[in-house]
Amino acid sequence: MARRIPLRVSNNKAYVWDIDDIAALRADHHICGVLIGTLPHLSQQNVFLGVPLLLMPEEVVLLVDKHLAVLVDDPTAHRHPSVDALRHWNAERAAAAKHQIGAAETKEASEKAAKLSMSEEAIRKRREREERRAAAARAKALAEGEDGNAPEASGSGSRAAPSAPFEQRPSTPSAQATPAYTITLPGSSSDLQWYSSEGCTYESVADAQAAGIWTYPADLHERAKCRVFRDLWEKGNFMGGGVKFGGDFLVYPGDPMRYHSHFVATVIDSPVSTIKPMEIVAHGRLGTATKKAHLFCGWDDEKQEVSYFSIEWAGFG
Repeated sequence: MARRIPLRVSNNKAYVWDIDDIAALRADHHICGVLIGTLPHLSQQNVFLGVPLLLMPEEVVLLVDKHLAVLVDDPTAHRHPSVDALRHWNAERAAAAKHQIGAAETKEASEKAAKLSMSEEAIRKRREREERRAAAARAKALAEGEDGNAPEASGSGSRAAPSAPFEQRPSTPSAQATPAYTITLPGSSSDLQWYSSEGCTYESVADAQAAGIWTYPADLHERAKCRVFRDLWEKGNFMGGGVKFGGDFLVYPGDPMRYHSHFVATVIDSPVSTIKPMEIVAHGRLGTATKKAHLFCGWDDEKQEVSYFSIEWAGFG
């Protein structure tokens, strides 16, 4: 039996912490989620983020129903550590920090040596250029019948005095600043001695709901969103959140890193639900303005079927 990906649930939200699991979700199961962790080495946190991966509730329900993942009650899985376990963990953390600081200092020293070497090379080349110019000036003076070492003669004609060889000026010592280092700590708790998911892992949504760690779906609208998401996913699409485009999902024909979304999907609870004409116009114009078609996805709870109707704003001649 294939390994199921652990989805760690806290405050009714599911997270994925393992990099290999995140890669498998995207490459093998068409599940993207949203990275929400900060990356200390990047100055702008609005483009690239890090672990953990936060999943939409529809993604969670799909993965569990397809037996691709299990739900783990993460707060319960963190047991109360013993004194010896904490002492051992602190020692390992201090050793890791010391090792990383040593590696950073070695790297910094090598970079400074490389910069100093480049600086000395630039000084040498500049000194050689100055010497060549001085030699050329003396040769020109001799060719014109003048003594290159004699003082400049009065009258018409003048020449520039040969430049003195370049001398490196002593640098003034700057104030010593305390170096700052970024220490990387493992994000996942699964390797901790006091972390154990035994007894708090659930293989179905119903079991997790009965345990009180998961509540989605709780009503007809949420069930409709889950079934529409599953139907679009089974057709080979990738899905993302569509709230900023006025819908429930964005529907991509492939990985969102390579494709733009083709549809903005809105879930309709029932085939007999009322849709106002102004809503149709608004959705159609918004979708067209963002180069997408708006997709109305109707869920029939009795027949357990999904129907689709797409609209797009068009000009009339």
